[in-house]
Amino acid sequence: MRWPDADRLAQFGRFALIGVVNTGTFYLCYLPLHRWLPYFSAFTLAYLASMVGSFFLNTYFTYRTRPSWRKFAFFPLTQLTNYLAQSAGLYLLVSGAGLNSTTAPLLAAAGAVPVTYLVSRRILLPRPREGTAP
Repeated sequence: MRWPDADRLAQFGRFALIGVVNTGTFYLCYLPLHRWLPYFSAFTLAYLASMVGSFFLNTYFTYRTRPSWRKFAFFPLTQLTNYLAQSAGLYLLVSGAGLNSTTAPLLAAAGAVPVTYLVSRRILLPRPREGTAP
């Protein structure tokens, strides 16, 4: 097993920090929507509202690369991965484990971080050319 280097660990740390900011943004949208909509509808709308900011924060701060229309077009794949992981977690936590639908999204978000990091890294970073180190 190969251990990640310091740069990759720092990158994951930045990704996690952006995730905290994005989760805060999401949650600030989710709570007022939850008052008027069923929890899953509120979750979906709040999630969509926080996606664009996440793209720019991750391109500039996490991966230190320039945004492009191509990356922006593929970025929803990272968000779809995150959405599916969080949705499954939310459903299991609320319907399966009986947790409160107000706090369950935070736990579901934390569980989705590693998978989302790997997918976003693949989309937002340029691929190394053949014969060069990754």
